[in-house]
Amino acid sequence: MFERLKEDIKSVYHRDPAARNTFEILTNYPGLHAIWIHRLSHRLWKGRWFWLARSLSTFSRWLTGIEIHPGATLGRRFFIDHGMGVVIGETAEIGNDVTLYHGVTLGGTSWNAGKRHPTLADNVVVGAGAKVLGPITMHKGVKVGSNSVVVRDVPEGATVVGIPGRIITPKTNSPDTDHSHRQRIAKKYGFDAYAVASDNPDPIANAIGAMVDHVHLIDTKVEEMCKEINRMGGKVCGKSLPNLELDDFSDSELVKDIQKARDAFDPHI
Repeated sequence: MFERLKEDIKSVYHRDPAARNTFEILTNYPGLHAIWIHRLSHRLWKGRWFWLARSLSTFSRWLTGIEIHPGATLGRRFFIDHGMGVVIGETAEIGNDVTLYHGVTLGGTSWNAGKRHPTLADNVVVGAGAKVLGPITMHKGVKVGSNSVVVRDVPEGATVVGIPGRIITPKTNSPDTDHSHRQRIAKKYGFDAYAVASDNPDPIANAIGAMVDHVHLIDTKVEEMCKEINRMGGKVCGKSLPNLELDDFSDSELVKDIQKARDAFDPHI
């Protein structure tokens, strides 16, 4: 038992730079307190002392703000950082060296008996406020972004973000690929340059970037067609496209607030 306690304390040192000494960890880390109480309640649950196991689990929730069903299976060096609002369901299975942050839910999506909660393999990290729902598996080394809602299996080493959770894949580009047109057209249409950056990991931002590329290609083709038609004696494309201003896509009150903030810092802007 004492070896497991030492192991738990070492895991805190490895994952929380705020940890200063052993006494502080023993007395001020509710995530560890919840895990230690769960080990006892889990033994009672396995011994079919169901009411007593649930009562001890309820006491732990009152004491720590963390709800772990006594039927859940926890691995070694499991760490709950901050912890308030964490909920772990009855059939959840958690591997070794897993880290959860506050507000995480490992919940079920069915009222049917049997496996209905997630399985987290070794070295999984689940960000604050994330919800992992159903009898799905987060494979080894998966990272779940804060406030994500994950309802499908995630393969080993992947990162998943968003609602519903989407696997993000770093986009590799050829060294000679020119994305300067993205910045130009992003400025033209009022997009933030970051949102259309070619190396942005957000799948929605990548989709916007692809749309920007598509618009740029269409503009180029239309310009070429206009030149050829005019060369043959036609008269097309005489009018320029209307300008698009950022104010057209923004709340007028928000624009005023932004301008006030700018003036407060520098009245010459």
